[in-house]
Amino acid sequence: MNVNDSTMNNKMTKLTPIEDLISEDFGARGTAQREQFDMECDAFIIGEQLKSERRRAGLTQEQLANKIGAKKSFISRIERGHTDIQLSTLVKLFRGLGRQISVRVF
Repeated sequence: MNVNDSTMNNKMTKLTPIEDLISEDFGARGTAQREQFDMECDAFIIGEQLKSERRRAGLTQEQLANKIGAKKSFISRIERGHTDIQLSTLVKLFRGLGRQISVRVF
């Protein structure tokens, strides 16, 4: 082990787990503030996945909206994580992109 490896190992052992950082800023799991944070994170992730798949399909927000009978502003709000959508709407969106979704409970 050289000096650089040793320094790197020392730095890595001092890393704080992300869960600890999130709990510090937003509270423990089960608290109202933490539940809100987790829901916003989920909305952000879904929005980013939708945006990625839409771009992969070569569609604009307006084209996707027209394809599923929605408004462009609705697609935009979802992609920015600014709206709560029903599962049936999520399925419809991804089917409009020729994709399927699955839901896991764990």
